[in-house]
Amino acid sequence: MMNGNEEHWGIETRSVHLGGGYREETGAVVPPAYLTSTFESGNPGGFDYTRSGNPNFRNLEETLAGLEGALRTTVFASGVSAITAVVSTLSSGDRVVAEENIYGCTFRLFDQVFGKFGIEIEYLDLSVAENIESIGRRSPKLVWIESPTNPLLKVIDISAVADATHAGGGELVVDNTFASSCLQRPLALGADISLLSTTKYSNGHSDALGGAVCCASDEWGDKMVFAQKALGLQPSPFDCWLIQRGLKTQPLRMQRHCDNALALATFLETESGALAVRYPFLPSHPQHDLARRQMSGGSGIVTADFGMSLEQTVAFLDSLQLFTRAESLGGVESLSCHPASMTHASVPKPVREKVGITDSLVRFSVGVETVSDLIADLRQGLDKVRQ
Repeated sequence: MMNGNEEHWGIETRSVHLGGGYREETGAVVPPAYLTSTFESGNPGGFDYTRSGNPNFRNLEETLAGLEGALRTTVFASGVSAITAVVSTLSSGDRVVAEENIYGCTFRLFDQVFGKFGIEIEYLDLSVAENIESIGRRSPKLVWIESPTNPLLKVIDISAVADATHAGGGELVVDNTFASSCLQRPLALGADISLLSTTKYSNGHSDALGGAVCCASDEWGDKMVFAQKALGLQPSPFDCWLIQRGLKTQPLRMQRHCDNALALATFLETESGALAVRYPFLPSHPQHDLARRQMSGGSGIVTADFGMSLEQTVAFLDSLQLFTRAESLGGVESLSCHPASMTHASVPKPVREKVGITDSLVRFSVGVETVSDLIADLRQGLDKVRQ
């Protein structure tokens, strides 16, 4: 049982000790996975059917709420399920203002799914102060940002966007997946919702899917519980159990991700001949000062444009031994991604290239391996394609 001191605990303590309910009768140190579809009526927890609640959901929700500083958190089957839950609250004619460098699946949802129902979406470069200042005049119902963005790692001033959004009568959603709950707390910066794909850094082991919506108000919390049940967006109890286990080591993993990514980004910037290297904690990053104020670490993603042809870029990725080419990110293992043909393939090429997603752009999810081995792998791969 918790003793009321949780708000004073450090993030490592909260990660380990929050979300430990439903184990009192057995004394189990780790709560079990409740792999049941239904519950006997009248049970003390008030559970009836797993689509509308499960002890593993509640444990994970408690932990994430504590890490994000949220009043309420609701968990979902995936990051896209979490996005769907939020967007499902809109009505025909509602306007959304979104950062132009948005996750490909979010773009696809707005463009090909919710656009059919009359949701209006406008994309702006929200790293530009003038565009932030214009939000209020556009009167959006929601403003949707990622910070850092995927895959270009733009850092958006969350506090400034929150102020502009609220001045226009709207509410701010921040996709916090790339930063993680360890490195950034959007709700403390004025956001109304912090959204996570818990598949990524929260879980950290590439073996479970999940999403979460962390809310600053009961109003949003009630809407998310309704969406979870009414739309059938609930997660798997076992996936929640796995993500809960992953959260216990998230602070330790994130420190290693940050250290390795900064070392790898420094190598790429100084020795690889890349046209551009993006990492929030590199001094060369356009929003470096903002990143240092807003985040406690640079996270584990590095993006580089090598200025090579499509064929050379693919050959380079094929030659890597420690960076498996795969979608997703945030696991203990390093991954490489070619956004133009993978995560952002659903975004039309002119739109991709307008925001800087070229055929020679590569995104690295830097794992927790020995960093000298990772750098050596990149070096040999570049040497092969440039011979």
